[in-house]
Amino acid sequence: MKRLPLQRRTLTLLAVLLPIVLLFIYVILRSGPLAPVAVTATTAGTRAITPALFGIGTVEARYTYRIGPTFAGRAQRVDVQVGDRVEAGQLLGMMDPVDLDQRIQAQDAAARRAEAQLREADARQRYAQAQSRRYEQLLAAHAVSTEAVDGKRQELQVATAAQHAAGEELARARADRAALLAQRANLQLLAPVDGLVSRRDADPGTTVVAGQAVVELIDPHSLWINARFDQLSAHGLAAGLPARVTLRSRAGQTLDGKVLWVEPMADAVTEETLAKIVFDRLPQPLPPLGELAQVTVALPTAPALPVLPNAAIRQVNGIRGVWKLVDGDLRFSAVEPGVADLDGNVQIRQGVQPGDRVVVYSENALTAHSRIHVVDHIPGISP
Repeated sequence: MKRLPLQRRTLTLLAVLLPIVLLFIYVILRSGPLAPVAVTATTAGTRAITPALFGIGTVEARYTYRIGPTFAGRAQRVDVQVGDRVEAGQLLGMMDPVDLDQRIQAQDAAARRAEAQLREADARQRYAQAQSRRYEQLLAAHAVSTEAVDGKRQELQVATAAQHAAGEELARARADRAALLAQRANLQLLAPVDGLVSRRDADPGTTVVAGQAVVELIDPHSLWINARFDQLSAHGLAAGLPARVTLRSRAGQTLDGKVLWVEPMADAVTEETLAKIVFDRLPQPLPPLGELAQVTVALPTAPALPVLPNAAIRQVNGIRGVWKLVDGDLRFSAVEPGVADLDGNVQIRQGVQPGDRVVVYSENALTAHSRIHVVDHIPGISP
């Protein structure tokens, strides 16, 4: 009779604890560390994909012309402003000639003096030549001595040498004058081609050294994109491939273009391949030089192979592979990825067959002993 309260108390305690223990076990198995991992899965299908490269570039001008003086001087006038369109041969500005005009006048005077000296030398040479012929005839008639004839011959040689020297002096004076005229012509800053003024680096009164640009022109029809692509994915990039360009200032507009050429020298620091992209039709208004642009280059379509989302490929112990679902169990299979497109699809050359079920996303890291249950969507992980 005394054991009944103890048994009743024990049964009551068991009745309370047993549901709690069962609930605890259920929680552990369903949502605790022993709970199955939620995963999403897909079925490998066979299809051809069109891979593409994505790169970043800047708008540049293929042809740039820096117009400036050939020797140091001071800018006298600059007639154009940034943004002006100019024609070939148009006067853009003028350098101060300083004393160049006076030097040309002095050289003109030197040339005239040389011409007069040449006329005088010509006259003396003709006179000496006539005297030499006359004395030759007199010598033949035995009217003069041989010494007199030799003197006239020497006078002819001296006159001829003086004539040549006067001719050389005139040529030198004319050459110096032509050089001064060329320098005078170079003071005019002329547009070499039809173009657009992109920079104005000097104002009137600014001293400019030889080779320094006063005005910079670009050929607006030669705009292109200097694009950079990651070397890991740049295989297959070649001239002639179609491209789509999105300028930073026109985010909603896609411009058609193509790859003009691929640079033979890559950037070893950033590990990027460089390429030049030209527009099929130039955008209007023209984008500013240096504007960033996104470039997508379409590569040739790859043959049909099994295709999986790129998110399905995992790295386990240094091996790239996928988790396959085989009879409800997980099995890691090494794969050899192929080309990929910008939508996140990648072809699998080896390791996956069409129809294989493969894990795409998982709540936690997976192992071969993980318990899983397949869901349609994992909040915060899968799209």
